[in-house]
Amino acid sequence: MNRVILIKYGELSTKKGNRNYFIKTLFNTVKNKLKGYDVSIFKDRANMTICFNDNDLEDIKNIINKIFGIHTYSVAYVCESEEESIKSLVLEIAKEKEFKTFKVETKRSDKEFPIHSQDFNRILGGIILKNIDNIKVDVHNPDLLLKVEIRENGTYVYYDTYNGIGGYPVGTQPKGLLMLSGGIDSPVAGYLAMKRGVELDAVYFEAIPHTSLEAREKVISLCRKLSAYTDKINLHVINFTNIQENIYKNVREDYCITIMRRMMYRIMERLCSLYKGYAIVNGESIGQVASQTLTSMNVINSVTNLPVIRPVACLDKLEIMDIARKIDTYDISILPFEDCCTVFVPKHPVINPKIDTAIYEENKFDYNSMIDEAINSMNTIVVTDKIDEYSDLL
Repeated sequence: MNRVILIKYGELSTKKGNRNYFIKTLFNTVKNKLKGYDVSIFKDRANMTICFNDNDLEDIKNIINKIFGIHTYSVAYVCESEEESIKSLVLEIAKEKEFKTFKVETKRSDKEFPIHSQDFNRILGGIILKNIDNIKVDVHNPDLLLKVEIRENGTYVYYDTYNGIGGYPVGTQPKGLLMLSGGIDSPVAGYLAMKRGVELDAVYFEAIPHTSLEAREKVISLCRKLSAYTDKINLHVINFTNIQENIYKNVREDYCITIMRRMMYRIMERLCSLYKGYAIVNGESIGQVASQTLTSMNVINSVTNLPVIRPVACLDKLEIMDIARKIDTYDISILPFEDCCTVFVPKHPVINPKIDTAIYEENKFDYNSMIDEAINSMNTIVVTDKIDEYSDLL
């Protein structure tokens, strides 16, 4: 029996005038992700179909499970949209399954097919009852639900439907720059931003020798996990040592985190200008730490005019951790290598900073020249989920 993978778009179908653009972007993503496999891919306004080699099915399913824009997918059997061919295929499938109760659901997209859906349900159900012993119909909770989709180009019969990860295909929104630390929250924020179609570059702030090469490797590993959901991610590594040392040398202790974050936002704005980024994305969660109170966010945010997207802002830590486990970043994030956001945390950081005080404190040193130096000395690496070593940056 000939099989294909039948993909349903879900949320993409609500895009009206932009629907074709979203579907085309998803098509190109699927095509790129399945490069190297023996597949043929077809699309229309309602579905996408992948013809595949049976030996590759599990690999292809694993790849599809990480493509945004897919609502559900099924492995479907195909025949001609002709009555006897459909009857024969449905019975052949039913004979291969073990069940006590069943139901047939027909969807007749091809209105030229002469039998209405409800009538055909009864016909197909009758054939199954006649040829298989000790079974019965259950329209509410069947052991086997056979779905039959009759279209002009063929009929698809399937019984298992798998959930995709939904959202919009990456690239249907412009680029955002993700502040990627080694913690739990920022990789989750990156995942959720990509789910809304945002293409991402990532930015990592390090302060060697106060942070370690292991911390950098940890961030590269997190970036590799995220890259499985897109084509690639450019990771920009910023040397933050000089700025951070000057902050803790010149700024009053309780304002150090506030000033540090303001410097990071200034750098992010500059990088967005360089790399055509339309927003800053980060893993800030309201009230989780001193720099993430609404008062702190307001003071820190004031140094940039760019939108700051905080996908996990209203999630609690347990919810964030659940997503981190789902996307396989949690075990990497909890490795005990500190980043520059945690290595110099003061004992009593201010939770309600004043903007005038922040400006006064940061003007105690020449941060503009240091920002220039940090950007000019930046290293960039292209990270994909297929590369295992990044020795040039370690």
